Amino acid sequence: MKNYKHVFDAVFKETSKVIVGQNDVIEQILIANLCDGNALLEGYPGLAKTLAVRTLAELMDLKFSRIQNTPDLMPSDITGTYIIEETSGKRNFKFQPGPIFANILLADEINRATPKTQSALLEAMQEKQVTVGTNTFKLDLPFFVLATQNPIEQEGTYPLPEAQSDRFLLKIKVGYPSFEEEKEIVDKYASITKEHRLKTLLNKNHLLSLQTLTRQVPIANDIRVRALKIIAATRTNKDVIQYGASPRASIGILLAAKARALIKGRNHVSTEDINEMAYPILRHRIILNFEAERKGMGTDDAIKHILDKVK
Repeated sequence: MKNYKHVFDAVFKETSKVIVGQNDVIEQILIANLCDGNALLEGYPGLAKTLAVRTLAELMDLKFSRIQNTPDLMPSDITGTYIIEETSGKRNFKFQPGPIFANILLADEINRATPKTQSALLEAMQEKQVTVGTNTFKLDLPFFVLATQNPIEQEGTYPLPEAQSDRFLLKIKVGYPSFEEEKEIVDKYASITKEHRLKTLLNKNHLLSLQTLTRQVPIANDIRVRALKIIAATRTNKDVIQYGASPRASIGILLAAKARALIKGRNHVSTEDINEMAYPILRHRIILNFEAERKGMGTDDAIKHILDKVK
């Protein structure tokens, strides 16, 4: 299998002109793209979540669209609506496409939108199409929804139901920068600002080819079996987990591990790929029991507990 590491290294290098640090976040967004999946980004305000997504869209020459979710946002504000158009004295209904007609849709603060509006994204995420009235419109491929949510300020929010969050391939945690990274951010953005010209490194066709290639990355049978045992352990490990992950997680962990191997320049999946991808794949798919919460465990602690148990 041809080594594509130089392509991804170029993407990281180009991204670093705009984004300081956050390499894991950039890598995991790329993994979601290679797996043709959607991602949920969770982090405090001001951590460059929107900037990271916008930068990657520019590097891959993809049409980017952003929705700021608010409680008064209607489904038609996302999908589009029919408007009356008058031509030659005749009135016709014409479809006005909404912001969902893009390649990368950033749904900012998705938990601020009402459940009805959140569900308007479901069909697009799963079926890559939008139904308005009696008409169905196919979306331009590739298509991804990258949604952000804020872990604080939970007043006036509508948490994503488990069934909906399960449709996100990854839940990516965006953390604070280190002291050195923050120093670099300040030097870059608090001095004379200059426009960063980014090179286009990929296009739609390249990305669609890479998606096909991702599925072809070989995986040894013992590593595949271990991945499935990890997912099964989330359902049987009742000492910390009340509800485990669905079969979507089994498909997701294998696909994500293949994508990570491709990015790292390896032509096979390693145990490390499975271990690393278990966190973003599982953290929104498991529900801890009371005992685990009483001990102050987080979802990542529970995932580590399972990884240590499954050999």
